[in-house]
Amino acid sequence: VQEEKIFAGKVLRLHVCTMEGAEWLEEVPEDTTVEKLKERCLKHCLPGSLEDPKTVTHHKLIHATSEKVLTDTKTVLEENIQDRDVLLLVKKRAPTLLPKMADVVAEEKRKQEQKAPDKDAILKATASLPARSVDRTVTHHNMRDFQTELRKILVSLIEVAQKLLALNPDAVELFKKANAMLDEDEEDRVDEIALRQLTEMGFPESRAVKALRLNHMSVTQAMEWLIEHADDPSVDAPLPDQAPAEAAGDGAASSAEAAAGPSSEEGGEEAKDELTEIFKKIRRKREFRPDPRAVIALMEMGFDEKEVVDALRVNNNQQNAACEWLLGDRKPSPEDLDKGIDTNSPLFQAILENPVVQLGLTNPKTLL
Repeated sequence: VQEEKIFAGKVLRLHVCTMEGAEWLEEVPEDTTVEKLKERCLKHCLPGSLEDPKTVTHHKLIHATSEKVLTDTKTVLEENIQDRDVLLLVKKRAPTLLPKMADVVAEEKRKQEQKAPDKDAILKATASLPARSVDRTVTHHNMRDFQTELRKILVSLIEVAQKLLALNPDAVELFKKANAMLDEDEEDRVDEIALRQLTEMGFPESRAVKALRLNHMSVTQAMEWLIEHADDPSVDAPLPDQAPAEAAGDGAASSAEAAAGPSSEEGGEEAKDELTEIFKKIRRKREFRPDPRAVIALMEMGFDEKEVVDALRVNNNQQNAACEWLLGDRKPSPEDLDKGIDTNSPLFQAILENPVVQLGLTNPKTLL
């Protein structure tokens, strides 16, 4: 025995851990194979597991520091394991079994059976059947997007609010605010950068503003217009939609007073109609601004400016859709956009029953 101890290799003390948290100290000679060390570890942590000869092959030892998987046929010394090193006993993952050829063929056959038939197969299967409904026309339904339906709901709500506010004591002030909004020219919406470019070229600011409005904020076209009309006597005249602003304001204010004060039923209806028209103008002016580039591109095709603006308004500034609208039957029309939803519809009635909506309809600021 003493002779065996003399010739025996160096004994190493190794820390062995498992994934379940077990940990112990294993003393083995350095000439012990990794497989023998694995058997001793399994005997310690899984008593009785060695009865199955495959248990050893289903586990592996990993050197914790180098993260190296130890080879079963090598010795501890050959794996360069040192005293007090930490080893991890881990169960190997079961290899993925390749499907059998018979199963693969059966799966492909099942997919082919479930595959939808193509046009040729349908024609072949129905060749002996008599043809029916050959001349049936396909009905195309106009799909309205969410924005279109929402706009109809808002139009109907505004009409209800106008009726409620027709005899409101604040109607005069309401008319003044409405006309003030109508009197706001495109002045606040002139492109400042484009205006500065023209004024730096030496053009007067008033003429530059007019040229930009007439040419949809295009600096190049505005400059050409200014050069062409430099000697035109009417170059400084205001635009047509600016001239009657004051007169319209005075007329609307007087109509508001007529609506607010005691008057005949006919006068009240006239004032209410004028109020409706004013708010239609405000709504139309505030809700849509045509894309200048799209306007120019469509006008270059030969379309009238008003038609182009209407087309862009109907198609939410989408140039291609606007072009198709101009070349087609032009439906829906711009007038359809100002029509509200059916006031007797369950959807509109449900909206009107909302207390928040009812409070908003009685507030004059709702229309502004």
